[in-house]
Amino acid sequence: MVITPETNFHFPRKLRLLRTADFYRVYKQKHSVAIGPLIIYGAEQTISLSHPRIGISVSRRVGNAVVRNQWKRRLREAFRQVRCEVAFTNVDVIVVVRATGKPAAGQKAAHDTEQDLVVLIKRVVAKICTSRREQNTC
Repeated sequence: MVITPETNFHFPRKLRLLRTADFYRVYKQKHSVAIGPLIIYGAEQTISLSHPRIGISVSRRVGNAVVRNQWKRRLREAFRQVRCEVAFTNVDVIVVVRATGKPAAGQKAAHDTEQDLVVLIKRVVAKICTSRREQNTC
């Protein structure tokens, strides 16, 4: 099988937040938005990369290891599917899942998660831009 950009299912390390310091930096900025079971925290990247990065945080309160991993797989796949829609943003985002149990199954649920993720990322980018404008005028 030949791997082309359309069939490349790899989720590279450069698209993920990996270091604890990066997570703390994003949480410290305090830019957050929420829809349903998802909360997104966002911050501008300290070194401007040409792509957004995502970190995923799923608490034990959400469920056992199987349920937590289902959420992480669903969110990674949703981000992978929509990263071209939010590629213009140089932000780091952390997705936190509220304690709601298992993610809904099926194609429609996966599509809804993708759309929620796009909306949340665009809202947090707008929030970051607004705060940046306020800081420049002070």
